[in-house]
Amino acid sequence: MQIGYALGSVATRHPGNGVAERSDDALIAAVAKGDRLALKVLYARHNVRVYRFALRVTHDESLAEDVVSEVFLHAWRGAKNFQAKSKVSTWLLAIAHNKAKDAVQRRRHEYLSDDDAAAVEDPADNPETTWSKKERSALLQACLTKLPAAQREVIDLVYYHHKSVEEVAQIVGAQASTVKTRMFYARSRLAQMLNQAGIEHAFA
Repeated sequence: MQIGYALGSVATRHPGNGVAERSDDALIAAVAKGDRLALKVLYARHNVRVYRFALRVTHDESLAEDVVSEVFLHAWRGAKNFQAKSKVSTWLLAIAHNKAKDAVQRRRHEYLSDDDAAAVEDPADNPETTWSKKERSALLQACLTKLPAAQREVIDLVYYHHKSVEEVAQIVGAQASTVKTRMFYARSRLAQMLNQAGIEHAFA
């Protein structure tokens, strides 16, 4: 299911001026009132990050694309239930976590390497930042893929999506203490593997 089709199927309403400059919270409030353009702006702002996260969970491009569509359809239908107890980006990633897990259960294909996710260019990235991300991904790819899925997901959320432990706990539906434990073991294992590869302090 393509997101363009999905967004085209929702009800329309004429938004006010300056939609692109609104905060995420303001966009969600507008979406809750049926503002289709606000949803499109929210999608444009977050779809790449949601896709990257979904791809790391599903290891399947087609499933990740479906997850993105489902996430923003869920946001359209459920915006009125958003209570601002977390950031909008955290809320979207929590939806993506659940949708991606469900998608993996429904269908399993050959896994894609983690650098496929990092290769998706974020419109906000400049060439130097994009190169740095690709270089980092190339160095860490082999080590990251050796981590258990739950640990790799936590590392992805913290280091690639810059989420706090509390936010990660909300996204994956676990206690903060569980997230901290996964982080500890993931970082310890990564440090060991990276030191063996001659790379130090990558996840200090």
